[in-house]
Amino acid sequence: MVRKLAAVSLLVCLTVFTSSLCAQEYDLLLKKGHVIDAKNNRDAVMDIAVKDGVIARVEPDIPSASAVKTLELSGYYVTPGLIDIHTHSWVDQPHMLEHGVFPDDFTFRNGITTVVDAGSSGWRTFPEFKEHIIDHAKTRVLAMLNIVGAGMIGGAAEQNLSDMEAEPTAAMALKYPDLIVGIKSAHFNGPEWLPYEQAVKAGTSAHIPVMIDYGARRIERPLSELLERVLRPGDIYTHMYSGHRGEQDSQTGGPGKGMREGRARGIIFDVGNGSGSFSWAVAVPLVKAGFLPDSISTDLHVHSMNTDMKDLLNVSDKFLALGLPVKEVIADMTWHPAREIQRPQLGNLSVGAPADIAVLSIQHGDFGLQDMYNTVLVGHDRMVCDLTVKDGKVVYDLNGMTGDPWDSPPSSASRQAHRWTTLMNERGFGTARRTPDAKPTKP
Repeated sequence: MVRKLAAVSLLVCLTVFTSSLCAQEYDLLLKKGHVIDAKNNRDAVMDIAVKDGVIARVEPDIPSASAVKTLELSGYYVTPGLIDIHTHSWVDQPHMLEHGVFPDDFTFRNGITTVVDAGSSGWRTFPEFKEHIIDHAKTRVLAMLNIVGAGMIGGAAEQNLSDMEAEPTAAMALKYPDLIVGIKSAHFNGPEWLPYEQAVKAGTSAHIPVMIDYGARRIERPLSELLERVLRPGDIYTHMYSGHRGEQDSQTGGPGKGMREGRARGIIFDVGNGSGSFSWAVAVPLVKAGFLPDSISTDLHVHSMNTDMKDLLNVSDKFLALGLPVKEVIADMTWHPAREIQRPQLGNLSVGAPADIAVLSIQHGDFGLQDMYNTVLVGHDRMVCDLTVKDGKVVYDLNGMTGDPWDSPPSSASRQAHRWTTLMNERGFGTARRTPDAKPTKP
């Protein structure tokens, strides 16, 4: 009789446990965070449910019991995973002196889930870049193909007009349409228009945008002509606040004629802070004149990360200090760059979209924000990434908000951790946990 009652009791427990699991429809639930989602015009406290790697539900109140893991995020901003469309990610690129940064080393701790390598590889070297970097990164790595077939290896190679060919560049882009999202021209110092014309020709053939780092300033090819004649609507001008190439009107301090005309034509303007492409003396008057960025990006490489750029959130802090609202700054790192690279499935929290999510907080104080000349503007808000979710799994957790106390038994959520995180190792037999009667062991 005792054995029968025990068996019945066990069956009841298993039934209750199983039904509880069945009731947990979602893998992860983020509750009461301030959701900013520009695509869907969301700017309010909402709940977000995630299942099988995608956004499953976004509503004002989703029951906590419906998810395996629930996080209470009152006081935090919850945004789409950030997108940095100007990085250099080829770590072991042959002959390159200023090497790129492997994406996973820098992305998740900044809330970034997607990067675009801006021209490190050309049509001859892209397969090697793909094999060495893209195929191994957990970050989503997309690429802009350099119009120089050898890629961005510096020196004479980037001035070699005979290696700037539209046809093979477009052919490589069309071969990898899921990975190659643009064409890049950069660092050219000559007077010729050929690099930009070839880049536009390749972009037109492959149906993707062109990004321009305009190299040296030349009177033979003024910026105004690039923006008013050569580039197409939807093409991207990066390093917009550098002041190196006539971005600023010398009389008014505001945007130059080419910048204004380019924007009217539909040219996209990107920050691309880098190590020598952001000046307060340019940014302050241009922003004051209403010439705001379309997207905020880093131009991340080994050198820039240790100068005035720091990281994507540090660059975003500069625009908070310039008076842009949080909502706009987030849009410039999510939905706006997603549109620019023609990836509308990214940069938003629509139901069915990849569950790429950043959880951010804002610290208040006095923060010195540098430019390339080491002049400083003091800001009072600093963005911090507290949690990053990529394809429905927690991949970064600054303060352990997803964890269980070390001296407590594993929670039911931790027993199903494979559904909501990549960070957790299963506790093994014998893992030390403090017990109430535990005493220190003498040496």
